[in-house]
Amino acid sequence: MLMGEYRHAMDAKGRLFMPAKLREDLGDKFIATQGIDGQLFVFSFEEWTNFANKLRSLPMSDPGAQAFVRLFVAGASECEVDKQGRFLLPPNLREYAGLIKDAVITGLITRVEIWSAEAWDRYKSEYRDAASEQYVEMLRSLQQFGI
Repeated sequence: MLMGEYRHAMDAKGRLFMPAKLREDLGDKFIATQGIDGQLFVFSFEEWTNFANKLRSLPMSDPGAQAFVRLFVAGASECEVDKQGRFLLPPNLREYAGLIKDAVITGLITRVEIWSAEAWDRYKSEYRDAASEQYVEMLRSLQQFGI
C-alpha cells in the first residue's frame, strides 16, 4: 500500500528521488500526470490501466468529461527510475505543479502525489484549521462514506 510523506529536492535536470517504500508498489516504471489541486498524480501501470478503463467509459458527447480526459491523458508521461532511485519529470509536469526545487511526495493508497513543498504546506495548513470551511467540507464528505 502506498503511504507516507517524503521531502526531497529536485536536481537542476528535473530529476526527483522516488522513495524505496513507494517504489515497492509503483515499480521502476510508472505514469505521472496532472492532478486536480495543482499537484501531480503518479500511478503504477496497473492502476493507470484501471483508471484509463474508467476514462474510456466517459461519454464523448459530454464536454466536461472530455476536458477531464484531455487534461489527464495528454499531459501524462511514462517515467523510469534510474539506479540512484531518481526519475525525470518532464518540463510540462514540473511547470504545472510549480516544482522548482523542494518537493513533497505522498503515498495515498493507490497513487502517489507530488507537490511543491510550498503548495503542500499551504494545503495542509488550510485543512488542519478546524474552523476552516475546507475542513468542515472534508468531514461532511467523509460522513457520506461512513468514515
